[in-house]
Amino acid sequence: MQSKLFPFAPIILALGLSGCQLTESEKLAVEENEKAALEACSETYLGEEEIADCEIARDGVIDVIHPKDDILEETAEITEPENVAVAPVITDVWQRASNSFSLHIPDDNRVTAQRDWYLKHPEYMARVVKRAKPFLYYIVEEIEKRNMPMELVLLPIVESAFDPFAYSHGRAAGMWQFIPSTGKRFGMPQNWWYDGRRDVIASTQGALDYLTYLNEMFDGDWLHALAAYNSGEGRVMRSIRANKRAGKPTDFWHLGLPRETRAYVPKLLALADILKNKKTFDFSWPEVENVAVIEVVDIGSQVDLAFAAELADMSLKELHGLNPGFNRWATSPDGPHRLVLPVEKAASFSQALAKIDRKERLNWVRHTVKSGDSLGKIANQYHTTIKVIQQVNELDSSMIRIGQAIMVPVALKALDDYALSKEQRLASIQSSNKSKQKVRHTVQSGDTLWDIARKFKVSTRQLAKWNGMAPGDMLKPGKTLVIWLEGKSDAGVTKKLTYTVRSGDSLSRIASKFNVKVSDISKWNSLNAKQYLQPGQKLKLYVDVTRLTSTG
Repeated sequence: MQSKLFPFAPIILALGLSGCQLTESEKLAVEENEKAALEACSETYLGEEEIADCEIARDGVIDVIHPKDDILEETAEITEPENVAVAPVITDVWQRASNSFSLHIPDDNRVTAQRDWYLKHPEYMARVVKRAKPFLYYIVEEIEKRNMPMELVLLPIVESAFDPFAYSHGRAAGMWQFIPSTGKRFGMPQNWWYDGRRDVIASTQGALDYLTYLNEMFDGDWLHALAAYNSGEGRVMRSIRANKRAGKPTDFWHLGLPRETRAYVPKLLALADILKNKKTFDFSWPEVENVAVIEVVDIGSQVDLAFAAELADMSLKELHGLNPGFNRWATSPDGPHRLVLPVEKAASFSQALAKIDRKERLNWVRHTVKSGDSLGKIANQYHTTIKVIQQVNELDSSMIRIGQAIMVPVALKALDDYALSKEQRLASIQSSNKSKQKVRHTVQSGDTLWDIARKFKVSTRQLAKWNGMAPGDMLKPGKTLVIWLEGKSDAGVTKKLTYTVRSGDSLSRIASKFNVKVSDISKWNSLNAKQYLQPGQKLKLYVDVTRLTSTG
């Protein structure tokens, strides 16, 4: 259960901006966000003790946005394999990790404050460990292979609460919270199909590569490396040089670093101290069995995630939860061609997949090109990309002709069934506040979060959270934002409906029936406004039910 001290997000201790090199505007946004975060404590609590407790938890911390907890919890549980040999003495992977801890923990007020907070909130660690369970053994193994400080296994707690879907200011994403540029720099491509920052395998390798690089840059000082991972190597290096010029010590504890970073390293050390001495502190740190529970399987080509889940005898959410790097209904056509599976399902899945032709791993439709069609329109209609259509049809250009037959890969199931896809995660976040009035706003050129927040009399923090964003994110024209308002609103009550097309229906007739625009129906369903509708076709509509007179 969440405690009273977690009104902002499922886990608010998580940090962002891994390895960031920030622009001046981003620095200002960070400072404004920090100020807003501390002000939020006094807005939410009345008692002095509660306010102080909240500020310790948020000290220098940028909010991380998490998907709904029920989705994460459903994917976090993995059946542990039976009859797997384990080490005769160390049965808990956390104990295995803590036995190798080597970083010095100083008697410092910052460490003490963070440690006291964690000790006061054991329910926080219970939630974090549940998320960590599928991936913990793998991360410990990778750290051991590189002979790196085992305390690094705690870094995803500080960064994201072990949430691969976490997102924070500066567009940092994933369990290890990489911004786009640093993610690409360390082997994590990001495209329409796939985001390597959320891929636990790719991001763990990238994080350890980056930390190794930072450690070498700072002559083996791991606290400097950790500080640089959080705020950027340039900022830490400048602070060290400034202290040298002033004749001051250059260790982490004496550097003039941002508030976030000054709290960041103490959080990790506080966690290490508690885990190493949990009996002394009488702290209930949940155990995780010291055995491998996942296996990486080579699949060789693109595959529909729903098809793969059926082949692995898993639910679609369970499979996607172990493979959070995939944005859509299928793996990326350009790779990585691998899936993470429970260890007990990997062998049977590989054997079954090997018997299936690569073309049969996706569902296909035959599309006949009509007047007004383009590869872009066809790709939007079937939720794929121009590149994929070109590849499967061996097209050298984007030129197509009326009457031409084009094969297009399509999702095996309804898109709503892919609950952990990028679109469905956003839809889940935007639908989570059902106790208030929901209003939709389509972003226009020049709009900012601040402008929209002022128009609807809400805070930019609230607006960003409701839409799976961070307060400093840029807005793209055409993006739909949801705003939750108290009481009645002139904007009405918007609800999502699924309409089944009937014989004789047209987009204009349906638009008139539901008091919406043809252009909106086309956008919601990725349709060409001129294309014909088929009886039985399902359309997604967002309807103001207060203005709806009749649906026929």
